[in-house]
Amino acid sequence: MFADTIRRTPRPQDVPGLSTQELRDAFHLANLFVPGALTGHFTDLDRLAVGGVMPLGEPIPLPNHKETGRAYFLEMRELGAINIGGPGRVVADGQTFSLNPLDCVYLPRGTRAVTFASANPSAPAKFYFLTCPAHAVHPARLMTSAEAAPVALGAPETANQRTIYKFIHQGGIQSCQLVMGLTALAPGSVWNSFPPHTHWRRTEIYFYFDLGDKVLAHFFGEPQETRHLFLHNEEVALSPNWSMHFGCGTANYKFIWGMAGENQVFDDMDPAPPPTLR
Repeated sequence: MFADTIRRTPRPQDVPGLSTQELRDAFHLANLFVPGALTGHFTDLDRLAVGGVMPLGEPIPLPNHKETGRAYFLEMRELGAINIGGPGRVVADGQTFSLNPLDCVYLPRGTRAVTFASANPSAPAKFYFLTCPAHAVHPARLMTSAEAAPVALGAPETANQRTIYKFIHQGGIQSCQLVMGLTALAPGSVWNSFPPHTHWRRTEIYFYFDLGDKVLAHFFGEPQETRHLFLHNEEVALSPNWSMHFGCGTANYKFIWGMAGENQVFDDMDPAPPPTLR
């Protein structure tokens, strides 16, 4: 179920005085995947909500919550979900979408009934989802990772060779304001989204996975007042629009990025040149 409290992020001027635990309480989420359950959190980042669903024997419905203020969860919201587990399916108002690992489904505003299920309970699906308010309706759609027009970035010499898969964006699955995709780092590469940037017109959420027992340092904060979190497998870092966001792991990994805000222009970024970082 969804947590009863909204995850609220501090003002940038308050961050320098926070303790390690206070930083984690504000910018970190864990334990999204509970066998046979849906776990979710509302945030004050463009009213994005983030969660995970790990179905076993019975399909798991998307419940409504008082924070929507509506008759059903997606009455005025849209949702994107990416499967990081075994094969599964999402049923939305009677329409079935079958998702293999790393496939994505988009559900529009006005979708009344949603359930998540695993094709094989012994190898359960794991649906990571983001949802935000929407004022327009676009068609529900499934996109496989093979259809996501992968883009190669970085290089082995800088330890940031990676492939970006764009699912929900202006050139892919159409949405009102949600943007969502996945980045996979090549073996031997550990840095993501570096050199860093901010984008005042959008907030962003990172979900790190395929870490195994590896550890990742996620860097955030204003470029001249940086902070960090140590993250483990299947954990989340919340990034307000004023904060940069990048990470470095002890080996390669994957992460799902998601945004909502003023626009959907992927490269609308404000650079934070590495020599200026503090």
